[in-house]
Amino acid sequence: MLSAYSTRSVRGRGAARMAVATFVSGLLAAGVAMVGAGTAAADDTAPDRGGATATIGDLKTYGDAVIHDTDGDLRVPAGLFEMSVEGGGTLQTYCVDLYNPTQKGAKYHETDWSGTALGANKGAGKIRWILQNSYPQVNDLAALAAAAGTGAGLTEQDAAAGTQVAIWRYSDDVDVDAVDPQAEKLADYLERSARAAAEPEASLTVDPPAVSGRPGERIGPVTVHTNAAGATVIPPADAAASGVRIVDADGKEVTSAVDGSRIWFDVPEDAAAGSVELTVQASTTVPVGRAFASESRSQTLILAGSSESTVSATADATWAERGAIPALSAERNCSAGGLDVTVANEGDQDFTFDLLGTEYSVAATESRTVTVPLQEDQAYDFTIKGPDGLEKRFNGVLDCRTRSSETGTQAQTYSDPSPATVVTPETDVNLAETGGSAVTPLIAGTAIGLVLIGGAALVLVRKKETSAQD
Repeated sequence: MLSAYSTRSVRGRGAARMAVATFVSGLLAAGVAMVGAGTAAADDTAPDRGGATATIGDLKTYGDAVIHDTDGDLRVPAGLFEMSVEGGGTLQTYCVDLYNPTQKGAKYHETDWSGTALGANKGAGKIRWILQNSYPQVNDLAALAAAAGTGAGLTEQDAAAGTQVAIWRYSDDVDVDAVDPQAEKLADYLERSARAAAEPEASLTVDPPAVSGRPGERIGPVTVHTNAAGATVIPPADAAASGVRIVDADGKEVTSAVDGSRIWFDVPEDAAAGSVELTVQASTTVPVGRAFASESRSQTLILAGSSESTVSATADATWAERGAIPALSAERNCSAGGLDVTVANEGDQDFTFDLLGTEYSVAATESRTVTVPLQEDQAYDFTIKGPDGLEKRFNGVLDCRTRSSETGTQAQTYSDPSPATVVTPETDVNLAETGGSAVTPLIAGTAIGLVLIGGAALVLVRKKETSAQD
């Protein structure tokens, strides 16, 4: 795909700022990490529901493209990146976020389109069609050349470059051409022929990712959704000590699951207030068209090809004899420009919590979703505290827009067709001023609180909790 490039604000097909463009392939296994009640520590929690987790590698198969703007033309590599899946497997991805940098070594998570700029992009379905009908899904280059009318001699490099160029035209609304004539003919054919295709389902998720209840009862259910033939259910690490069992609707212990399986946490009646986490893991190919978002400020990718890969998801359960019993989870909401933090309270008392300087309360047996508005490209890092020492930390970066509508900034340009190296700064960096360089800002909860404080700034959606029972 691309290496890192940028230039000043331009107007091609639409207003477009040329920041950094790089390709990376990857998917992510994400889930919600839970900290046991009675402990003060909190794990980092990326707000992704599960799937593949991968690390970006090198640009493997690429050609050249030229991006046209009012200040002149910019020549960039365009093609496929390769990613290494955590637990085993390899992914190939194209870029759908041209004006942002790609950071070498960045970790990515598989995610829904709604957690990226694709959620609001009317051309997202056509991008998936392109992926399904071009390289590497169509690896018969002669057949692809015949369909596109490119003539003989279409190479893998031409095919990758032409496919990336066609994708950019839909993902970033940019005026871009492939340098090689055959690659350009392929790009034109793909752009002209594309039809809307549905968003693919996740490779593996659990729903909901957090549940709560009282000891002496089965807490759940948690439903498994996967395209794998089967999955392994890994019980909590301290299951033996706590006495918690993972069971099905009949109370039988569960060690495996399939798509649609429902599982419960069976908590002993004499268990002290606490919490545990289970993991569901499978080996499968990740569906073409799944989006991949980075934990840091690295451009969004879309899956073009997958080997058999490890995917996973986690679910946690919290319990107490009395009082508030919260289940905490979060999910990116790009349509609202923020992070949806959901709190479900299965207790017999209200759960009151502080979120970035504002206090909220969730009544017993109800749930509430608080949409935390976030600035584009900024990191967030905050913790919600519950009873019995429970703490849940949420951190990451909100990346909901491409740069095609932004103007007036510049970013660093790289000439080597490989991702820029990840850099962790010692101080906060304002990406709106730097143009989105390879630097990843880490924003403390106090700092982000200055942006988010104020009850009026938070959108609250209350819904009556419905509990599934055996």
